[in-house]
Amino acid sequence: MSATLIDGAALARQVRTEVAERARALTEAGVQPGLAVLLVGDSAASAVYVRNKIKACEEVGIRSFHDHLPADTPQEVLSARVRELNADPAVHGILVQLPLPPRIDTAAVLAAIDPDKDVDGLHVLNAGALASGAPRFRPCTPYGVMRLLEHAGVALRGAHAVVVGASNLVGKPAALLLLQAGATVTICNSKTRDLAAHVRQADIVVSAVGKPGTIRADMVKPGAVVIDVGTTRLAEGPRAGKLAGDVDFDAVCEVAGAITPVPGGVGPMTIAMLLVNTVESAERADDLQRRRQAHLR
Repeated sequence: MSATLIDGAALARQVRTEVAERARALTEAGVQPGLAVLLVGDSAASAVYVRNKIKACEEVGIRSFHDHLPADTPQEVLSARVRELNADPAVHGILVQLPLPPRIDTAAVLAAIDPDKDVDGLHVLNAGALASGAPRFRPCTPYGVMRLLEHAGVALRGAHAVVVGASNLVGKPAALLLLQAGATVTICNSKTRDLAAHVRQADIVVSAVGKPGTIRADMVKPGAVVIDVGTTRLAEGPRAGKLAGDVDFDAVCEVAGAITPVPGGVGPMTIAMLLVNTVESAERADDLQRRRQAHLR
């Protein structure tokens, strides 16, 4: 292995320590940060993600609120619960665990979240703010990608970054954040012709398609930085039940200059940045309350 391993688990521990200090300061001032997580249905994978988020909150001093609603919950009931959380001053962040059951209009549910509590950064107003270069909240996974690149000392200004995957959750916001950092960005999707030709030009590759083997060693420029966002649980073969990324890790390690593993790369940073966004939301709410009180004096 010639590539330097970018250890997301280690950086996430560092970020959580910083979050815990900020959360403690807020709590001592009378404002305990609070995150509400809504889970709809019985997806085992989603349930694991939610448990991990709640556990992370407990470890850093963020109060968690957890609603687990049945899969047949009417749309209006879910939206009403979101509005209740919007009005709750103890809740500073609201996260609706995705994906929702197919019959629910995901866009409508996300639009019901108060943009000031949208710690996932998926509300259309927050997406627009990100596109304009003045984000209120950065989506957690792309935010984690940027922190990993910063931690690894990767020079972004002038670099050519290729983002593979154009989802609203990862690909598009990652491309915007890289663009704002001064990179030249190419976005590839499932319709891209000759994906390998695009990836070979990249100084930085961010792959977020959820398909193992998407990024092969012959597609990577020597010395490139490879960030693997993909997570797929393998159903068969010698690694059945294990998580795999988009990148052929062992082979790409012999070509890349630096690389994130799966697991232990971007995944831990996603939850860490959710905690960061929640604490930032609580800090803003506390600052707003203090300014209001000062105005009334």
